[in-house]
This record gives sequence, structure tokens and C-alpha cells, in this order.
Amino acid sequence: MRTQLYYIFVLNIILFASFLAPAQAFQKNKGQFVVVLDAGHGGNDPGNVGNGYKEKEIALNIVLTVGKSLEKHPNIKVIYTRKTDVFVPLRDRAKIANDADADLFVSVHCNSHHSSAHGTETFVLGLHENQRNFEIAKKENEVIFLEENYESHYDGFDPNSPESFIGLTLMQEEYLDQSTQLARLVQDNFTKTLKRNDRGVKQAGFWVLHNTYMPSVLVETGFLTYKPEGAYLNSTKGQNEVALSIYKGLMDYKMILDRNVGQNLYKDVANIETITEAVDDEVDSKNTTKRVYPNTIFKVQLAASSNKIEPKSFNFKGLKDISREKEGKLFKYFYGDTSDYNEIQKMAVVAKSKGYPTSFIVAYQNGKRVDLSSVINSPAN
Repeated sequence: MRTQLYYIFVLNIILFASFLAPAQAFQKNKGQFVVVLDAGHGGNDPGNVGNGYKEKEIALNIVLTVGKSLEKHPNIKVIYTRKTDVFVPLRDRAKIANDADADLFVSVHCNSHHSSAHGTETFVLGLHENQRNFEIAKKENEVIFLEENYESHYDGFDPNSPESFIGLTLMQEEYLDQSTQLARLVQDNFTKTLKRNDRGVKQAGFWVLHNTYMPSVLVETGFLTYKPEGAYLNSTKGQNEVALSIYKGLMDYKMILDRNVGQNLYKDVANIETITEAVDDEVDSKNTTKRVYPNTIFKVQLAASSNKIEPKSFNFKGLKDISREKEGKLFKYFYGDTSDYNEIQKMAVVAKSKGYPTSFIVAYQNGKRVDLSSVINSPAN
């Protein structure tokens, strides 16, 4: 019965959001890029206190430092879910981001475990892929128990029940690509610049991510329960370095977003034929058999944004055969349209060489997007 009620609750949210969409959802902030920074826990919710360190204080210090750097850019507006040691309910954190019609939501936390686990990991919303991811999400979601009348606010959602997570991905599904891209950029700055142990970009069912209507990530900056890492995160040096990595990840994302959707006009098209010829040789040498899928169309997704621009080659660094699709609040931009998988592989390499490092291949059948790996690995093919 509880599960049935939860599904009804999720459906009602979707229907309500659809009514809001014409009035608000497609009107992004003009002239400013809005980032909501969420310091996890706070007030009577200390978070984890591994080795005596306090997650709520460390997360807040990191968030305030990230925000201070972002605020130096006049075209970026920063909104904080909290700037002091106060308790903010999960539902209010999401509401702050939604009311601001934010472009990004970033929640910062510190991890814990009974083992010697250490390193950084960045999460996007998704059904937990393993028990460990479920446990992390369960721990962060259990903060709802600190709220009065939490049953009425969260309509039967139970952090301890895997069944309660089934509906969580519905509201964030259209932002998964962008959230994953942002998470990867943050994670890369942790591991490549700071040389932190890379625990990867993962999916898990975080309630606070589920209820935000924009690309959203949750950053686990390290394990307080691992003494060397806890001491590092508790230090001013560690907090400043972690904050700088998050800041750089956010700026990398914004730079790619601006560049990929034509904020500037690119004229460097002279050498595209040379690049294509080199790619042809490289891909052909690795693929001796033609791989054509008559019922499938492959494209290279270059970018996704709330900005609508003309799919012209001069807006996409000279790349031709550009198409645009609207999906929810976002416009998605694609390069290529072919049933030949070898050909789309070549186009993917060209796209990356032209400055789209996070582009990727997608597949469509009967006009609907399908899982690429299922197409390529299908016995029928």
C-alpha cells in the first residue's frame, strides 16, 4: 500500500510540474548563470563525525570558499542553501534551487565507512547500482527523520527501503547527461590536479537531487573516517584545495556549455577535411568489417542547453549536418545522422578534435532514443 501511494505521489508531482512548465520552466535567468551551493547537514544534524571531525562544518567551509570564487564573475549568481550552522530540511534545499530557476545545483558532503575507504566520488541521481551506493544514499536521506511530521512532507518515502527509490529518477532523467558531465569534470579536477584517490562518478538515489529541476550533483569530498583524509579535509589547506577543484569543475562545465552552444562564432573550418581523412584511416584500420544497422540512426551529441540557437555549421566550429531537438526544458544538439556505426565513430573523433571533448554517440530507433550498447551488442546485429 505504501509503495502504491508513493507512485501516486510521484505521478502527481510530474503532472504538477507539467502545468508549471509553460509559465516558468522555460524561462532561464537572462544574463546570469545561477549556481545553488548546498552545504550538507547543519544545525542539529552534524552529519558524520568520523575521528571527531564534523561534516557539517567542513562542508560549509568548502561551499563558502567555492561561492567566494564564483562570485568574482559578474555573470554568475551564487545562491546558498545555508551560510551558517543551521538545519535546512531536504525539501527546502531543493525548493531554493527550483525557486531560483537555477542552472546548477551542487551539494557538498563528507563520506564515512567502517573500512579504510578513502578518496572522492561524485554522484548523480539514479537507481543505486550496488549495495554500497544504496548505503551512501540511505545515510544522506535519513536526515528527513530529524524533521517534524516528515511522513506528511515526504509522502511515505522510506530511506531504508530500496522500493522507495524506484520513482526517484523520473524527475531528473532529462538532466542525467548534463549532471554526469558536470560530475565527471569535478571528479577529474580532484584526481588529476589534487591526485586524490578516484572513486568515480556514480549513481544513487539521493532525495535532494531527485527534487531539483536542473543538472545536479552531490560531491563526497572524502572520508572523515580515514584518519589521514579526515585530517586533510579538516585543515584550511585541504578545504581550500577541495573548494578550488569544485570551482574549476563548475567553470569547466560552464565554459564547455558556452562554447558548445555557440556563444561565440567559430571560423576554424579550414582543416576539417584533413582531420576527417586522418580519422578515416585510424578508424578503418581498426574496423575491417562494415557495421551498418538498417533500423538504427546514430548521432554524436555535442551539447545540451537551455539556450536555443540555429543548428548552423558556423555555430558549431564548422561541423556540418547539425540537428537540434527539444527535450523537456533543454535543447540538444547533434552532429551526424547515419546507420553506419563505423562512420559515426569517425564523426565522434572529429567532434572531439574540434573541441567537444565530452561529446558521445547516441542511437535512435523509430525516432526514439535507445541504449547504444544494446544496439551494438544485439545478436541480431
